[in-house]
Amino acid sequence: MLSAPSRHQRAREQILAACWSLARLKGLTGFSLKDVAAAVGVTAPSLYSYFRSKHAIYDEMFADGNRQFLAAMRAVHVDGTPREALRSAATAFLDFCVSDPVRHQLLFQRTVPGFEPSAPAYAVAQEVVAVQREEFAKFGITDPAHLDIWTALVSGLAAQQLSNDPGGSRWTALVGPAVQMYADHVLRESR
Repeated sequence: MLSAPSRHQRAREQILAACWSLARLKGLTGFSLKDVAAAVGVTAPSLYSYFRSKHAIYDEMFADGNRQFLAAMRAVHVDGTPREALRSAATAFLDFCVSDPVRHQLLFQRTVPGFEPSAPAYAVAQEVVAVQREEFAKFGITDPAHLDIWTALVSGLAAQQLSNDPGGSRWTALVGPAVQMYADHVLRESR
């Protein structure tokens, strides 16, 4: 038999899973707490014993999505030349983004009006950035501006792919040339 804290945590996980499913079905802001309650078989007011508001649910979704992102980025194989490692990182990022447009919206765009992640949820996102900085430093890429260019480059490709060719490969196919241009500029400057 599960203890009360375990049951509570399990219920939170079920609510979170229902929210991801509803967001993928109805849009990130298209589902209501009533929809969530129906999906998990409880009344809407009882959701407040698990999450204090819809923004608290988004906060947990944000943390969960960033934990998934962190795992995906840590799984990137970074052996080889710096250019090969950059291409692997860019490909992994784009694959992560296009595999779940709703998660991409929550993590990388400001889609939910008034939502700001809490400090604990944002700490997971900051951990992702720290891992990226560590990996890039191995190749001598330490200038914050170069990291910002990288973020703009790969997030721009992801946003273009998702908004202009969902399910296709028009922008994901540009990873090679985009990374080549970036590497030509940054690796030359970091010598």
